[in-house]
Amino acid sequence: MDDPQRSKIGHYRWVICALLFFATTINYVDRAVIGILKPTLMEDLHWNETDFGIVIMWFSFAYAIGYAVAGRFMDWMGTRVGYAIAVSVWSLAAMAHGFNQYISPETKLQDWFPFLADVSWERVAGMAVLPATVVGFSLARMALGLSEGGNFPACVKSVSEWYPKKERALATGLFNAGSNVGMIVAPIMVPLLTYYFGWAAAFYVTGGLGFVWVVFWWLFYDSPEKHPKVSPAELEYILSDPPDPPVHISWLSLLKYRQTWAFVVGMALSAPIWWFYLFWAAGFFHDKFGIDLKTIGIPLVTIYLLADVGSIAGGWLSGFLINRGWSVNASRKTALLVCALCVVPVFTANSVPSAWMATLLIALAASAHQGFSANLYTLVSDTAPRKVVSSIVGLGGMAAGFVAMGFQYETGVILDKWPDYGYTIILAIASCSYLVNLLLIHLINPRLEPMQIPGAENSA
Repeated sequence: MDDPQRSKIGHYRWVICALLFFATTINYVDRAVIGILKPTLMEDLHWNETDFGIVIMWFSFAYAIGYAVAGRFMDWMGTRVGYAIAVSVWSLAAMAHGFNQYISPETKLQDWFPFLADVSWERVAGMAVLPATVVGFSLARMALGLSEGGNFPACVKSVSEWYPKKERALATGLFNAGSNVGMIVAPIMVPLLTYYFGWAAAFYVTGGLGFVWVVFWWLFYDSPEKHPKVSPAELEYILSDPPDPPVHISWLSLLKYRQTWAFVVGMALSAPIWWFYLFWAAGFFHDKFGIDLKTIGIPLVTIYLLADVGSIAGGWLSGFLINRGWSVNASRKTALLVCALCVVPVFTANSVPSAWMATLLIALAASAHQGFSANLYTLVSDTAPRKVVSSIVGLGGMAAGFVAMGFQYETGVILDKWPDYGYTIILAIASCSYLVNLLLIHLINPRLEPMQIPGAENSA
């Protein structure tokens, strides 16, 4: 039977979760377009793997900066205004990719800046012959990365404000599932738009979705204390955890806490792997199995549909263990371990004979990543005061972006240098990364202790 007290609480907080879910969906649709179009763009714009790696590298660099800045920005501005600004800017940046259709594929950077042709420095001289479209896409990706960095700090901050601790992992898993839904929607939308209207249209249409979301966000979101749709019983439930300590915590001082570093390390060793699936999976299936834009939707939809299940299941598992009497520490780390073990078989994906076998191996790894990610994000709200949750998430995202910057560039170089077994090298790194990740998280914060804020009793 239903608990009468629970039925009186109200459920508006799940409307907020739905808004976060749809924003995350749009976020991933916008960033996924270029990965789905990778074979098409490389053919039409005469790119090689390194050219593509450079474009993705600059996204990762900008995302790192944007993640850190956005985290502090959300803590300062608040999620209602800050999130609306972030989504509006990244939508404009996503649409800006399409303007590269007006640049000739034969145009080189030295055609715009002739003096570069006379430079003797090897690296700079090499840039002179980059296709101008690589530069154009890199600028658009940088703008996208800077603004998309606001998504997860805003989402995690919203969850910390709208949910008690025992519901945060589930809420995080639900909104994080939007990233997988975005990756299901994108392989369906992008080929159709490209087939009928050209690849630029795919950027214009998907970029415009964010402006629709901003309207709904502005109409339905406010803080729980101010929101007219939140009943007194639901507000009491939302605020049922002990209050945060009334002290100021500076941004740089967060680096003194091992709780911050546990999340930073976790993000740095997991997010770049996820971005590899996001940006290179279509290319992998094209190169390994000859799957083109017309048929890429089926394996990608399969991967991210199963990843959706993993996102929710990972958050549910740790919450289930907590409700069974396990400690938060044991519950979160057990869920992380289960997910890390499920990633291990992915190193065989480049050696299997069937596209479906490769699809299922990558799907299992992507699903496990999302379950890992849901619990990793929740570690922040488990151990940090609400007022600095976005800032810590931002620091973790910055670290992940810088690591991904090198990882994505080297991925292009490896694939150009060793086309036959380059993917095996990269997938082998992916297969062991999560176990190493969990070991380091445990060594940094073995009991998952909350931050001890000087001058106040901590109650993160």
